[in-house]
Amino acid sequence: MIRKRGTTTVTNVGALKQIRALMIVNGFTSNVGFLRKLVLAAAMSMVGPAATTAVTQYALQMFAQIPQPDTFMWNTMIRGSCQCHDPVHAVALYAQMDQRFVKPDNFTFPFVLKACTKLLWINTGSAVHGRVLRLGFGSNVVVRNTLLVFHAKCGDLKVATEIFGDSDKGDVVAWSALIAGYAQRGDLSVARKLFDEMPKRDLVSWNVMITGYTKHGEMESARRLFDEAPVRDVVSWNAVIGGYVLRGLNREALELFDEMCGVGECPDEVTMLSLLTAGADLGDLESGEKVHAKIMEMSKGKLSTVLGNALVDMYAKCGNIGKAIRVFWLIRDKDVVSWNSVIGGLAFHGHAEESLGLFREMQRTKVCPDEITFVGVLAACSHAGNVDEGNRYFHLMRNKYKIEPNIRHCGCVVDMLGRAGLLKEAFDFIASMKIQPNAIVWRSLLGACKVHGDVELAKRANEQLLRMRRDHSGDYVLLSNVYASQGEWDGAEKVRKLMDDNGVTKNRGSSFVEAYS
Repeated sequence: MIRKRGTTTVTNVGALKQIRALMIVNGFTSNVGFLRKLVLAAAMSMVGPAATTAVTQYALQMFAQIPQPDTFMWNTMIRGSCQCHDPVHAVALYAQMDQRFVKPDNFTFPFVLKACTKLLWINTGSAVHGRVLRLGFGSNVVVRNTLLVFHAKCGDLKVATEIFGDSDKGDVVAWSALIAGYAQRGDLSVARKLFDEMPKRDLVSWNVMITGYTKHGEMESARRLFDEAPVRDVVSWNAVIGGYVLRGLNREALELFDEMCGVGECPDEVTMLSLLTAGADLGDLESGEKVHAKIMEMSKGKLSTVLGNALVDMYAKCGNIGKAIRVFWLIRDKDVVSWNSVIGGLAFHGHAEESLGLFREMQRTKVCPDEITFVGVLAACSHAGNVDEGNRYFHLMRNKYKIEPNIRHCGCVVDMLGRAGLLKEAFDFIASMKIQPNAIVWRSLLGACKVHGDVELAKRANEQLLRMRRDHSGDYVLLSNVYASQGEWDGAEKVRKLMDDNGVTKNRGSSFVEAYS
């Protein structure tokens, strides 16, 4: 017999198949009670970080083979589908439910509306709203609040306000949903007015308003409200820390994290990701190592793919490529981001052969390279001077992986040809590009002309640069230096005069030194 003991989540297809086989063997396939338990197990398998596409597909196929699911079974599967990685399944099940003349109830609509909200399907959600009203569920508190959230987040804010007007003024969920809607649309003054008018505020409402400020860059208002909050949770701290990082206030983010630890609040994965971004942006290896130590303490040595990727990226940007590689090999389930981080990190730190070696190893795995992978690969070929190999990978990207070159790929090829002294080939490549070359491409070629002393091609590259922009002093200085390196002082003087005539001034050189007391 199948016994339900607590809440057990099925995370693989094999387990679902075993449950179904056991039901068939014991003759329970027509027993409504056992079918409901099977559907519940299937729905739960679709939810959570361990859920896979294969499990979701099998759960849906298994449900499709039940001859006459009742409303409870439909609701259970729609609920699981709306929480899975692709909530479109929830809307599809709702449509099938209608086609089979199974009447939805007050439990059906909240799950379907949540799916529409996640998918930003305004028309479908509005159609569901119409059916809610026709069937008389508009007064149900849960349905009404879900409708309010849908319209506040992606639908009609005017409709959301009307729904709110019909709500119980003591309903904190309704207040928070409408505040979030106005904050998300950037109307922070209305959001704050609603927040101040709330008869009773809970933690969610405080977090909604704080997050609204941080997402629109109003960090002073966010921090002031954060400091006023009577109680805070990890979401409150994450909102402000993440807001600081988003605005480039990385030191403030690290200081707030120290304060968070000081009051005994436990950080989560979101906190750590923000802090690793802060450390990477600052190039602060010491802070990054402290965050790494905290992650290992929290995870008890089991590194998640997301945090592992962020650590690899942080160490690479801070210049410690050795640690980046060591962390990379600790990641059990490497995805394309894992490989991209280490391949790009090695390439941009001059370890071209190691970078290309890892790419060849990646090709032997089931992970498929993407456009970012090839930026790292082409950069590695450029640094190593491997023109033939770079050209081969460029064509491999297009022909085997069907990735169309973007401006970064083209820039890498131009840089590769320029470094190798193949300046004419670089010009011919630019002429053959299907996308318009940008200033970075022409500047790269101009720099190569300086290195190899080709004045004529440098003039052509600079002409293209000046058509795009006339206010970058470095473009003039670079061309002037090309003339000077070949002893053509008249040409150098003409470029300097052109720079003065266009009102372009060269910024003073400066250095940045970080001092600790």
